[in-house]
Amino acid sequence: MAILAPDAAPPTRVIRIDLPRKLGFLLEPHPYKVLYGGRFGLKSWSVASALTAIGASRRKRILCAREFQTSIAESVHQVLKGRIEAMDIGGFYRINDREIVGGNGTEFSFAGLADHTADSIKSFEGADICWVEEAHKVTKRSWDILLPTIRKEGSEIWVTFNPEMLTDDTYQRWVVNPPPGTVKVQTGWQDAEAQGWFPAKENEKRLHFKRTQPDDYDNIWEGVPKSVVAGAIYAKEMNEMVKTGRIRAVPYDPRFPVHTVWDLGWNDAMVVIMFQLVAPSVVNVINYYEDNFRRYDEVVSLLNTLGYNWGEDWLPHDGGNHNPMTGTSPKKELERLDRKRVKIIGDGKRPDPEIGIGQVRMMFPRVYIDNSTFEHATGYLGAARLLDCMRRTTRNVPKSTGEPTEQKRDEFKHGADAFRGLATIVDRVTNETSRRPNRPTVAQHRVADPGLGMLG
Repeated sequence: MAILAPDAAPPTRVIRIDLPRKLGFLLEPHPYKVLYGGRFGLKSWSVASALTAIGASRRKRILCAREFQTSIAESVHQVLKGRIEAMDIGGFYRINDREIVGGNGTEFSFAGLADHTADSIKSFEGADICWVEEAHKVTKRSWDILLPTIRKEGSEIWVTFNPEMLTDDTYQRWVVNPPPGTVKVQTGWQDAEAQGWFPAKENEKRLHFKRTQPDDYDNIWEGVPKSVVAGAIYAKEMNEMVKTGRIRAVPYDPRFPVHTVWDLGWNDAMVVIMFQLVAPSVVNVINYYEDNFRRYDEVVSLLNTLGYNWGEDWLPHDGGNHNPMTGTSPKKELERLDRKRVKIIGDGKRPDPEIGIGQVRMMFPRVYIDNSTFEHATGYLGAARLLDCMRRTTRNVPKSTGEPTEQKRDEFKHGADAFRGLATIVDRVTNETSRRPNRPTVAQHRVADPGLGMLG
């Protein structure tokens, strides 16, 4: 509990705020305040209470943001309104459909981050506090635009969310690697129960959920991030990789060539999976590249800086098709760039995606995937991105039938398609000595046992 005196209230008027004990820091000055956890953790309720009290005690410009907001109904407007009424300060605030304004000039405004660019978001530069609600949906792009904008002296960013994916930018940015000055607190139904604020009916709902949806319980009620999205095609296989410790550091071993599998694109992403066969039963995915609008010479130039001893390059079924505009093909282009062992998956015939998915499932127990991300000017470099694609690859589910159909065509399909290509050719790849050895140009990691215990 805290008591604040509003600016424009009579001298004897005070505001009483009831907060969970661990959330008292909301009334203290900190540049970043992060609340995360499961259902009924009182995150939004507590932040709305604290912000309306702070806004009444001194003039503030408060921006309430989320990734998507097509109408005021999708904002925290209603939560703030409810707390203002419950705290009996409705006479201080004027509430309309677009904003909430205090008697002392405090302003609450509402915005969807996805609708803004680096230029249009400049109107938020004067904000004293920015509250980002449902932050698990906020993309890296939106964070990279927003954070440099909230830069007023003494300004604060408040973040509330229920974790979704372990690899989400928000979870990594604010929980795993928070910036200096961050106060982060995990809160859940247990905190509400400890203060007598958890109704018996809600606990009945929780227990029923635990009995009937055990696979989702830890994420929804306990705030534990998921390793795969709901409905992921490879959910079982990815969870098994986590349990068996096959997602880990998987360094380059100079004793074996590095083979590649490509998924070609321009507007869509260009993808390269880099892997080594260190034993008949072991496939080590050591690196991954993904970017848009990249020429073949740019991609090959980047690959050459990695210092690997290259083996075979495998292109998708259409990699040998000639482009009438250029008079060449992806295969010939790579060969011109000194990639001497370029092969085509499926011998030029389009493979059946469902057969490929089955081959991926069969290959999974043999695969180790590196979990690193490396610095790269644009796009992605590091197999952590491939892991994210495999965790998020789902099927289309038409509303008319409710039945899953083909793999969804989204930003994650390119990595998944290349991985399917890997499963198609993995038993055709040979480790014969490369005809084009490439001396390392950068230091490489080495381990005593690149087979990760599989070589005996």
